[in-house]
Amino acid sequence: MTAVRLAVVCSQFNGEITDRMLGAALARCREAGADVMFVCRVPGAFDMPLFIDELAGREDVDAVVTLGAIVTGETKHDEVIASSLASSITALSLKHGKPVSLGVTGPGMTWEEGSGRAEEYASRSVDAAMKMVASIARLRSGRLEDERPAVIE
Repeated sequence: MTAVRLAVVCSQFNGEITDRMLGAALARCREAGADVMFVCRVPGAFDMPLFIDELAGREDVDAVVTLGAIVTGETKHDEVIASSLASSITALSLKHGKPVSLGVTGPGMTWEEGSGRAEEYASRSVDAAMKMVASIARLRSGRLEDERPAVIE
């Protein structure tokens, strides 16, 4: 089996958290045997969709992993950013027929909560992308014909 080819899009905003997320995601990719084709840093979580669109459209990328930390402030700005990002990620995944995992913490998260969840969310985002690539490949391969009901995990 060939290695899963991943692209990682990581927010620079809240860099003390997202730098740790990126390190954890890359370590998880090495452990899992994934090939990291691209690491793209963008100013903030709101800026991710353009890079996700470009990367998901490439033949040499099987899935995109997103990493970011949306910390709550005095307004509802964090909720607006998170909602917009989640909708965009879903739409781009469907547009390209490729997994785009949501490794972005928040909204409603304090700095301390985001810092405490950095490595866990990053690793989970990589694992989700890899699992989805395998599941989609199995579904598309037609290897399910002998199974009734077909169970895809």
